[in-house]
Amino acid sequence: MTNGAMSEDPIRLFSDLFEQAARRGSEPDAMVLSTVDADGRPSGRYVLLKAADERGFVFYTNLGSRKARALEANPYAALTFYWPPDKQVCVEGRVERVSDTEADAYFATRPREFQIGAWASMQSEVLESRAVLDQRVREARDRFEGATVSRPPFWTGFRLVPQSIEFWTRDPNRLHDRILYERRGASWTRSLLFP
Repeated sequence: MTNGAMSEDPIRLFSDLFEQAARRGSEPDAMVLSTVDADGRPSGRYVLLKAADERGFVFYTNLGSRKARALEANPYAALTFYWPPDKQVCVEGRVERVSDTEADAYFATRPREFQIGAWASMQSEVLESRAVLDQRVREARDRFEGATVSRPPFWTGFRLVPQSIEFWTRDPNRLHDRILYERRGASWTRSLLFP
């Protein structure tokens, strides 16, 4: 990614780099989600990107999870992608829940065991033992035996609506290429940053 190859559209550029990373065999959908809770404490964890378009970047979780509680208290977050050997993308913006229709449609595509697991897990709560989780999985399997597994009401998606997207390319002399896109209304401004 050189100065002459800069795109006017950061979502298009992201999609192109995502496809390149996928062809190299890395996991391009793995991203670090950084949040800040109601007490101002930051936290980061890997989640999986499930959709990216002009509306934003989507991931799914249990609403009882630490990340969901932080997002409810402070609906701003950052995403960081790293695609070896030399690409990083940082996205920052406001977070909103996806619609029930969108969450239902995505949940229906998940493998059945993932769906059962969503019902069984009390994500981020203290677990007495693995036996307790195994029992909850058995109960969820029994509950939906012979039936479609519906989306739990406590499980949904979030969309990060980007306000800024920074593309970083490693330089061996640490003179990294940094291109920053910032949203201005319906359009984007583009700047180069010092490394």
